[in-house]
Amino acid sequence: MEAQTHTRVALVTGGARGIGRACVDALVEDGHAVVIADLLADEATQAAQEISDAGGTALGVAMNVADSASVDAGVAAALERFGAVDALVNCAGWDDLMPFVKTDEALWDKVIEINYKGVLRTTHALLPGMIERGYGRIVNIGSDAGRVGSSMEAVYAGAKGGVIAFSKTVAREAARKGVTANVVCPGPTDTPMLRGVVDASPDGDKVIAAMTSGVAMKRLGQPAEVAAAVAFFASEKASFITGQTLSVSGGLTMA
Repeated sequence: MEAQTHTRVALVTGGARGIGRACVDALVEDGHAVVIADLLADEATQAAQEISDAGGTALGVAMNVADSASVDAGVAAALERFGAVDALVNCAGWDDLMPFVKTDEALWDKVIEINYKGVLRTTHALLPGMIERGYGRIVNIGSDAGRVGSSMEAVYAGAKGGVIAFSKTVAREAARKGVTANVVCPGPTDTPMLRGVVDASPDGDKVIAAMTSGVAMKRLGQPAEVAAAVAFFASEKASFITGQTLSVSGGLTMA
């Protein structure tokens, strides 16, 4: 394992809110400089300023993971500031809940572009540099939907299943280059996105109850609980762990 000679730099997509922001905070606590890459550019910049004001090192960049030019521009800004990215956390995601038979191809494209091809784009942009330097950590946010399926989320579950298989293949291809690739799969987690879904429902309490009914701990997860697993996979301590999928879901799945 390469001896650490500089501050590690982590880029987190979707890092302005929710699980992504919790991952940013956990990585900063572990001593990383962070690039907060988000479609919400103003919030990414604000988050970076808050971290800098607290003594950390952070950069906010605009990034739409569904657009290759936007990914390339965000990565270029990160490399211009820091010279290298040592850890990539793919957290940007999106879904719209509905039965598969009511979906259309426009929805399929949007879900796949963000949740699956977004991971391909950022990995394709940053993996070559990791291989060249002989060090890298890739942590992709999957979902238990991608492990066991989830009603109302057919295309999303398929995309997340693709992320899991893709991550295992990258792990195999890069294993001898000092690069690891792992997946963290949250269960139902208390995020602004989830709250938006609940608030839009006339039966919000029933939605939460349905989400937690299959969770052994009978509660929603907290973003920081997911972020703790991400920070571990991104750390020096996880140097001999690659190609793994870890659910952080209160016992929703046990495999």
